[in-house]
Amino acid sequence: MSESGPAAEHPWGRVADDGTVYLRTADGERAIGSWQAGTAAEGLAYYTRKYDDLAAEVAVLEGRVALPTADAKAIRAAVTRLTETLPTASALGALDELSRRLDAVTAKLGERQAEQTAARAAAAAAAADRKRALVAEAEQLASSESWRPTGDRYRAIVEEWKTIRGVDRRTDTELWERLSAARREFDRRRRTHFAEMDRARTMAAERKQQLIAEAKKLADSTDWAPTARRFKELMTEWKAVGRAARDVDDALWAEFKAAQDAFFTARSESLSVRDAELRTNAEAKEALLAEAERIDPAADLDAARKRLRSIHDRWEKIGKVPRESMGVLEDRLAAVEQRVRDAAGGARHVIETESPLVVRLRESVAKLESRLQRAQAAGDKRLEDETAAALTTQREWLAQAERG
Repeated sequence: MSESGPAAEHPWGRVADDGTVYLRTADGERAIGSWQAGTAAEGLAYYTRKYDDLAAEVAVLEGRVALPTADAKAIRAAVTRLTETLPTASALGALDELSRRLDAVTAKLGERQAEQTAARAAAAAAAADRKRALVAEAEQLASSESWRPTGDRYRAIVEEWKTIRGVDRRTDTELWERLSAARREFDRRRRTHFAEMDRARTMAAERKQQLIAEAKKLADSTDWAPTARRFKELMTEWKAVGRAARDVDDALWAEFKAAQDAFFTARSESLSVRDAELRTNAEAKEALLAEAERIDPAADLDAARKRLRSIHDRWEKIGKVPRESMGVLEDRLAAVEQRVRDAAGGARHVIETESPLVVRLRESVAKLESRLQRAQAAGDKRLEDETAAALTTQREWLAQAERG
């Protein structure tokens, strides 16, 4: 040693004359090293710095254990290492105090670990609850018939499931099995639904092809009224059948509509021609009515009857008129007929020799004319034809009786 005199002193130790460095402890002095490189004060400073290094490590651990995110395993390892080092540490300082501080770190570490364990348990419970909520939703969706949005939601549930951590394996497995079962049930029902839909579409296409075949056969028909009714029925059946696959259904509809349009276009053209004929007939009957309304039975009853018979004959030959004109025209002609009948009734008082047969035939003709008007107004073709035939016969008989 270069320094003479008594050994250098330190609150926690000393450097002996032979350079041995001692640490004072509760159990007495313990040699911690030897100092030969400089003065005793320098040696004491050196070993004090080594103590300061240990104290700094302890302070770091104290700071780390106070953090909520402390790595308990790493801190415990560091505490264990330092605790094992202190009894033989070559340092001058309050090593017992460091030991007590390490014990406090260990105690705090236990608290921190308990907190972290509780936090992990709470997080695991929350994670499990989140997964249970997803499972409950998945099971509820299993009966859904909103196929596309439900399928999208199942995919989102699985993606969310993957982000949830911390559930124990057993619970996680049980919950996943329930979720998977719900998905499988939904997928089974969806496959069944679309398979049935495909079958229904196939059947719809087949039935629509049958309707198209019938429509094409009817397209050239000129039996307008019954064919139009049948096309209406075919249209009702078409709507009731349901849709085939979209592209197929569009093509089938185009075929059906083409046949339907062909018939109704032809009917429209035919009805236009018929309507023109009916209007022409109405004009002809208007002319006859003008002639009939000029008849004066009071002036010459026989001449009036002859002119009226002639008008009747021409009237029947003209044919049908528009339905909305029929009643008006028939009423006007009936009014002329009534005037002639009224005149004939008055004449009976003067001419007592009129044949009873002629009277009966006139009455029969009048009844048949009325019935014919009703048949035409009702659109009863069969009754109209029968009445017209009978009326022609009765008029012929009446003409013969009047000539006789």
